[in-house]
Amino acid sequence: MNKLTMKSTDLTQVNIDKIVELFPNVITEARDEQGTIKRAVDFDLLRQELSDYLVEGEKERYQLTWPGKKEAVLTANCSIDNSLRPLLSDSVNWDETRNMYIEGDNLKVLKLLQESYLNKVKCIYIDPPYNTGKDFIYKDNFVASEDEYLEESGQVDETGIRLFQNTESNGRFHSDWLTELYPKLKLARNLLKDDGVIFISIDDYEMHNLRKLCDEIFGSSNFVTTIVWQRAFSPKNDAKYFSANHDYILVYAKNIDSLNIKLLPRSEESNNRYKNPDNDPRGAWTSGDLTVKTYTENYDYPIITPSGKEVFPTRGRCWFTSKENMLKLIQDNRIWFGESGDNTPRLKRFLKDVQDGMVPLTIWLHEDVGHNQEGRQELKKLFDNKGYFDGPKPTRLLKQILQIANCKNNDIILDFFSGSASTADAVIQLNSEDGGTRRFIMVQIPEQINESTEAFKDGYKTICEIGEERIRRAAKKIKEETGADIDYGFRVYRVDSSNMKDVYYTPDSLGQLNLDDVATNIKEDRTGEDLLIQVMLECGLELSLPMESKEIEGKTVRYVAGNSLIACFDDEVSESVIKKIAEDQPLRVVFRDSSFQDDSSRINVEELFKLLSPSTEIQVL
Repeated sequence: MNKLTMKSTDLTQVNIDKIVELFPNVITEARDEQGTIKRAVDFDLLRQELSDYLVEGEKERYQLTWPGKKEAVLTANCSIDNSLRPLLSDSVNWDETRNMYIEGDNLKVLKLLQESYLNKVKCIYIDPPYNTGKDFIYKDNFVASEDEYLEESGQVDETGIRLFQNTESNGRFHSDWLTELYPKLKLARNLLKDDGVIFISIDDYEMHNLRKLCDEIFGSSNFVTTIVWQRAFSPKNDAKYFSANHDYILVYAKNIDSLNIKLLPRSEESNNRYKNPDNDPRGAWTSGDLTVKTYTENYDYPIITPSGKEVFPTRGRCWFTSKENMLKLIQDNRIWFGESGDNTPRLKRFLKDVQDGMVPLTIWLHEDVGHNQEGRQELKKLFDNKGYFDGPKPTRLLKQILQIANCKNNDIILDFFSGSASTADAVIQLNSEDGGTRRFIMVQIPEQINESTEAFKDGYKTICEIGEERIRRAAKKIKEETGADIDYGFRVYRVDSSNMKDVYYTPDSLGQLNLDDVATNIKEDRTGEDLLIQVMLECGLELSLPMESKEIEGKTVRYVAGNSLIACFDDEVSESVIKKIAEDQPLRVVFRDSSFQDDSSRINVEELFKLLSPSTEIQVL
């Protein structure tokens, strides 16, 4: 039997395993902070393995670095023993829904989801804090004092002597932001499918740093584009220099070669650009340039217009095809010389050939995808004309993102800065329009609401409470307006400490007296549902899978997705109950140590499963 760790994945060890497969010779041993011998990587030797020249010391190279970067890398890789606890009373249609809302620090949530949602998320949209100095609370002690920053950045030595003048007074500000965001993006990338894509809203404050950060995490070759979104339409006359009316949306693919961007539906305005002045039987058309800037001498030749005039390509350019093919296009009436027959030739492009849709543009106007005020008005309409958020994104913007990302049936959309839950609203809207089964995972830290605000006076204590209520109200509205038979529910989970006591993780650190006093390694306030969720996370099972409980001879037996996982956390489970569990031939089965009376009973269980369900993986906690 294997003992469950009841921790998130240790990504450092996962990375070392990958290195072992390629370069076993660079693996060595080292003592950790507790003096325990652990595997380690000889990085000097690894650098040599990856170089075709002799490596001697550090070399200058192009990279993004900041005080706290090593801490951010370590933070991303280390495991945690937190758990997710189900909140059935806050959920909607728990048994049937496949959507989720998770309350908690998004870094912890991303770590907890690593096994269950590895390579499963189709699209991530996040609207992280823009680092304007007004809207960000740094977690996990990432805020450094000025003295700490100066020492980390090399501007003072350990004795406090200033090494050089600090001309970048804002450096600590950017460093904290980068340190906060780096591990989250690194973990988020693991969750994306191979054809997955991430969209990140940002403004001018950190656009330059975010681009470099994403180049490092996703790879510069996986950069797709930068979208400019017109978030405001009226000028601010009190602006000091320019009235900013746009934000950016950075787009990165998990694997650019697998990315499949969906074309947008053609608008009436776009179709109206196509005319048919020569009554071509193939229908309406528009014309395009015949030249290209990649010069080829063979494609530089004269074209004779119907009026007899010779036309050459613009200097430094050439025609897009050979002379032979050009003559065929002219004979097929696919080259337009103007009504007079004397103009520069252009290629006819027919509407019937482009009906599948339009390639998305990189400038998104508010007329097409909405603006900040529209997002605010949407929220006010749901909450009796009360605007609890300053700048929620309009659902039209998010729906366009999800359409371009090519999110289809059963695809998962993740937003781990979910705020007012506009993304969940957009997913439900899209599903109601086409009968889809897209799923959402919203993650939001339960930030306390200021007691002086209207939201607090209306009974909302945290941002999560507003977000969850927004989904309930939006779903109700959409169902009433459309009647669509789709998933309107969501399961709510909350990040908490481990279900297990410290003795579970460090049994050797407790003295004999303490061990005798510990009757169970599970915390007294935790339920079987709590334990099941933590087990599911370690086993890599999605938290939206169907769960049911059965009573077998007075013992509670829990089933996940049929026989994908069967768990019984009761004490002293009889052989007859275990036999009935084995007869269901589960892929995995989990018991507690106390489920067995003694070592003999444990051995009997193993023998019983070998006989009745030999492929079952047996685990204990």
